[in-house]
Amino acid sequence: MILRKFDEVEVMKNPHGVDARNIYDAESAVLTVITLKPGEQLKPHKTPVDVAFFVLEGKGTVEIGDEKQEAEKDTLVESPMNITHCWYNTGTEDLRFLVLKAPRPGRKTVFAGN
Repeated sequence: MILRKFDEVEVMKNPHGVDARNIYDAESAVLTVITLKPGEQLKPHKTPVDVAFFVLEGKGTVEIGDEKQEAEKDTLVESPMNITHCWYNTGTEDLRFLVLKAPRPGRKTVFAGN
């Protein structure tokens, strides 16, 4: 058995410049926790695998393709592979969500404009 405490997982350097921590990183899948402070956002990007987001706390706006919608705590959001997506913290509190990529991406993420 392997146990990991969120606070003990190192924040990883990332192109978004936000608090992102891989709490599970295996050959089969990657599970990341992202925390966006009020006003922070991710850069629009595409991933080569399907992505599921689960909001742990706060609320924000998620954009997937041409759709934009507010999502709050206890909400699951699905994003198909190769579709541009982005998160914005439009609230006044931290927005924290799980990101599940499965299978583990074998290719790099593509950022909008690249």
